[in-house]
Amino acid sequence: MTDAGGDMEKAIAILKKTSSDIALKKAGRDAKDGAVAIKTKDGLAVLVTLHCETDFVAKNEDFISLLDKLSELTLNEGAEKMKASAKEMIDQVIQKTGEKIELGEIYEVKGKIIGSYVHNSKKGVIVSLEGGSAELARDVAMHVAAMKPEYISKKDVSEEVVKTMTEIFEKDISGIEKPEEIKRKMLDGKISSYFKEKTLLDQPFIKDPNETVGRLLEKNGAKVIEVKHSAL
Repeated sequence: MTDAGGDMEKAIAILKKTSSDIALKKAGRDAKDGAVAIKTKDGLAVLVTLHCETDFVAKNEDFISLLDKLSELTLNEGAEKMKASAKEMIDQVIQKTGEKIELGEIYEVKGKIIGSYVHNSKKGVIVSLEGGSAELARDVAMHVAAMKPEYISKKDVSEEVVKTMTEIFEKDISGIEKPEEIKRKMLDGKISSYFKEKTLLDQPFIKDPNETVGRLLEKNGAKVIEVKHSAL
């Protein structure tokens, strides 16, 4: 309050400038750690990722509280309004922790049936289903967190990706002394196996490897509408 001469508004302005100046000095650092939070309400789920430099700060009360407030603000006001308020809120915590802190991925998912899963505050997944139940959606979210599929179904794989992987596997088998017909079958098998491992609906369900996620959803009359995830 000395620099402000007892003026409260001036003191607040000085604190804001100080926080901003400190944040600017740390802008060049890497913020590879952090935490993920998910909040849900009335058919809406939001995921907010907040980055920092170390796991020590990621477990700090001020950091956790900041992430909670940003997530709550996103849930109630939307991502754009949250972003407008985020810098000032983040700068204050940077001043306390001494580390670079910045927003990461932010997702808003709407749907009648939504499930979410957060693992150790480092992985977060939201799944929206048509049909099924919230429990099923949560199970699928848990599966996604564990198995990290890159695609929901085969139709999500682009021709460019298929072409690239085909070229890679062709090189793998080019030196094998087998008839071309057998080599073609080997190539088709490698491509099929690769994309099955990467595709959610084709993956063995983590809770019951005897059936795929696709069959599980089919049995429950459900279809995946949207999947959003973030991992640190």
